[in-house]
Amino acid sequence: MHHAMITWLVLLVFAFVLGTGQAGPSLNNCNPTKAEATCQECINLGPGCAWCKALNFTKAGEPNSARCDSVEVLKNRGCEMVDIINPENMANVKENRHLGVFGDTVIQIKPQKVQLVLRRGSPQKMEVKFKRAEGYPVDLYYLMDLSYSMKDDLEKVKNLGGQLLEALKSVTKSIQIGFGSFVDKTILPFVNTHKEKMKNPCPDKNEACQPPFDFRHVLKLTNDANIFTAEVGKQSISGNLDPPEAGLDAMMQAAVCGEAIGWRNVTRLLVYTSDDGFHSAGDGKLGAILTPNDGKCHLNAQGFYEDNTKYDYPSVAELASKLAENNIQPIFAVTSKIMPIYQELSKMIPKSAVGELSEDSSNVVQLIKDAYNNLSSTVILKHSNLPDGVRISYTSHCIDGDTENDKKGTCSNVRINEEIRFTITITADKCLTKAESFEIRPLGFTENLEITVQTECNCKCDDKPDLSEHCDNKGKVKCGICSCTEDRIGKFCKCDPGKRSTLDLDAACRRDNTSATCSNQGDCVCGACICHTNPNKKIYGKYCECDDQNCERNLGKLCAGHGKCDCGTCHCNSDYDGTACECEKAEEQCKQDKDSKICSGRGTCTCNQCKCNAGYQPPYCKECPGCPSPCPTYVHCIECLGFSSGPYQKNCTESCQNIKHTVVDELTEQNTCKEKDSKNCWMNFLMKELDGVSQYHVTIRKKTECPEPTNVIAIVIGGVVGVLLIGLLILLIWKLVTELYDRREYKRFEKEKAKAKWNDADNPLFQKATTTVFNPNFNED
Repeated sequence: MHHAMITWLVLLVFAFVLGTGQAGPSLNNCNPTKAEATCQECINLGPGCAWCKALNFTKAGEPNSARCDSVEVLKNRGCEMVDIINPENMANVKENRHLGVFGDTVIQIKPQKVQLVLRRGSPQKMEVKFKRAEGYPVDLYYLMDLSYSMKDDLEKVKNLGGQLLEALKSVTKSIQIGFGSFVDKTILPFVNTHKEKMKNPCPDKNEACQPPFDFRHVLKLTNDANIFTAEVGKQSISGNLDPPEAGLDAMMQAAVCGEAIGWRNVTRLLVYTSDDGFHSAGDGKLGAILTPNDGKCHLNAQGFYEDNTKYDYPSVAELASKLAENNIQPIFAVTSKIMPIYQELSKMIPKSAVGELSEDSSNVVQLIKDAYNNLSSTVILKHSNLPDGVRISYTSHCIDGDTENDKKGTCSNVRINEEIRFTITITADKCLTKAESFEIRPLGFTENLEITVQTECNCKCDDKPDLSEHCDNKGKVKCGICSCTEDRIGKFCKCDPGKRSTLDLDAACRRDNTSATCSNQGDCVCGACICHTNPNKKIYGKYCECDDQNCERNLGKLCAGHGKCDCGTCHCNSDYDGTACECEKAEEQCKQDKDSKICSGRGTCTCNQCKCNAGYQPPYCKECPGCPSPCPTYVHCIECLGFSSGPYQKNCTESCQNIKHTVVDELTEQNTCKEKDSKNCWMNFLMKELDGVSQYHVTIRKKTECPEPTNVIAIVIGGVVGVLLIGLLILLIWKLVTELYDRREYKRFEKEKAKAKWNDADNPLFQKATTTVFNPNFNED
């Protein structure tokens, strides 16, 4: 009992860690489209579909597709569990070392290797644990903008090495730092390519500046602060033309040139400092650079990015991918004026941080320390490229609750030595041709979980390789159905194939693709139905679809006792009628008078009552209220019969055989028809429907109504004269208006003139001087 309890607990824990992978109630339709379906086709319909391999499971006439259904349905139909094929997911943990620090080995994620065998469409859950280790090693590469505006910042950075090492030693004992710098692409319009400016790009010629460059790797990662101080101390400022810099170029080279930079397999930080924006993909066209960035290392022996004028700047997406691929976490230390730009950039680069840099970079050490603590306390679990047809989702079990995401698992504020959990659900939506692998890793850390996935899309039925008596010794049993040799076909390999296949034989025993073989009332033997014998009814027909009992009954009697049942239809005796032969034949109530046709020729008389054609109304099928008027339909017949013209003129008798007509001088009845003929004249006529289908008598008025011909000459002359008269009238009106306006203006002028107060000799514009000045030296001589 004690051992049984321990075993039960172990199984329970294993199920909790890896998940059962068992699908819930299936919503799939477990009905294969082919009647002769196979076990493989069945289980690939979905995780809820199973196959019964028992030899005699299907009944006579049932197709092989009847073996495919849910487990419960198959059990209820008598299939034993040992005969039910229903593959389930399997998970095998290949490596599951404990979390912690073991000497130089740090393990922060568990398990490390898992092998999954998945059934198509069936989700598999597994649990991943992460524990943040204390003192995790760090590599920090300092990437600095050396454009002229960063002159003051460079002096601070030259004394930065010891401070950085000392600050980060509080969180890790293993720290390395390196240095690189960037300006911009060495081509117009990014830098001044004048010969003198390419030697010294500083605004002041007397000031020493180094030649412009795109990216330069200065110092490989080292733990010696003195070397950092010495190498950075040799650096001098440079310059370029436009404000944005080649920052993305520099980050790309720092990420992909791992050997030159000296990255270890530890936490990798890339500190990026600048006081301006950055160029991105497409900006290179300004300098006629059309080749996209290839994401490869192009550093020469001196550490310069030598192909910077050949390749365009990288896109943000391409850079983010390379940073994640190389496990690098960027820290953007930028001035306040451009912080919004880099905050937006950080949103597109997972596991990155942004800090405000003082104008002279004096706070950069504290900024880096704070950003590192923030990045390392955020755990982001992401996967590499998934195999085609495989999808994944995450459930993060964090301190502040559970969250679900299809792209990543995230927990924030994770403390050192704190263990967190993620539940990962992996589903294969299609069958894989081979085993494929992918990785799940916490961004910013070197450990990963390697998952190998393969799919189980075939049935393992443990069939014997020998010929079976069940298949007439002419075939082998495969999952309960016969696989015949080349010289035999059929459900039990009893038939000579000729030019036919088993599917052809099966199709010959079906009325259509959806019906059962021989209507489930016979056996299909080599393409022909042999109907079952039944003491209670006679079964017959090409597909055994007929019997002599399946007909309508009246008063409990088959065909009311007045006829015979034949394949679902009652054939009544001569003096009885009705679908069940329930009434005596009579037609008196189906005629309006003795000379009328039965139901006016537009219906059938059953049990002395009319069943009218669509639209016509009982009792005699005379009226059809909803039917359209026949007048427009027979307008050509009316024209040829009444006026010997129109399209039917040459074959009027043949085209209008269903119409009788009379021509009269006037029509006295109401509701006459009025339609235009081929000459645009109106024809008046009256149509009355006769017994039968589309039979009419038409009374036509002898005379048509034609419109008067148009007098073209009068219209033309009248139009010309009218235009001239209108033009002349407009001119007269204009002359009259201008004359009246001129007269009114002249009168106003005369009135104003009469009011004038000056003499005719005076100038009304002249004014006398208001002040007179005398010169005492002037004698008026």
